[in-house]
Amino acid sequence: MNASQQHMLDTYRAAQRGEAAPILPGAGTVSTAREIQGWLRFRTVVTAPTDRLPGRLARTVRRTAAALGLAQEAPARCR
Repeated sequence: MNASQQHMLDTYRAAQRGEAAPILPGAGTVSTAREIQGWLRFRTVVTAPTDRLPGRLARTVRRTAAALGLAQEAPARCR
């Protein structure tokens, strides 16, 4: 039985019992996707740049290179 058939059966049972009909399958899918997208955008804004994936990867590479003795000194800054 697919979702549409189950919904029709539930609607029939609700009508027989005098209850409210159930919501349609997939009725909240678009709004849920928008809420998730908004949450991800919010997390991007409030997360410090060093805590994001590229910053974490760069930090891990630097630490690993330093532990292996492969780290190079940073070039002197021009004044």
